[in-house]
Amino acid sequence: MCATNSFLRSLGVEIYASGHRRWSDTAKAQAVADTLEVGATVNAVAERYGILPNQLSAWRRQAKQGKLLLPAPDADAPLFAPLVVSAGPEEATEALTVPNEAIRLIFGEIAIELPLQTSASRIAEIAHALDASSC
Repeated sequence: MCATNSFLRSLGVEIYASGHRRWSDTAKAQAVADTLEVGATVNAVAERYGILPNQLSAWRRQAKQGKLLLPAPDADAPLFAPLVVSAGPEEATEALTVPNEAIRLIFGEIAIELPLQTSASRIAEIAHALDASSC
């Protein structure tokens, strides 16, 4: 148990003498991110963090609803986001015309304009957040 407590404290979890724990959003997000690794299971990750699987599933639900922001993936790992190039309806194209100095992300009714110098990783983070908010 001591090793588990040390691990949790390193993540910023407050552990009280009564055994109760207060999880920061960062610690919750890290646990949820661990469940998204290839081959990971909710049960295995919950055991590693010393929590019940249903608690971890609740945090995963919060992340899908956009109430819990997950950490950005490793910079070394390739990150792909779907890209659809479409002219769209004539009226929408005219209404959303912007200068060529911007990158435009359109997700349903949401249109986001970013400067051309925006990094690919930041664009991917935004696209990931938009996709997570649609669930």
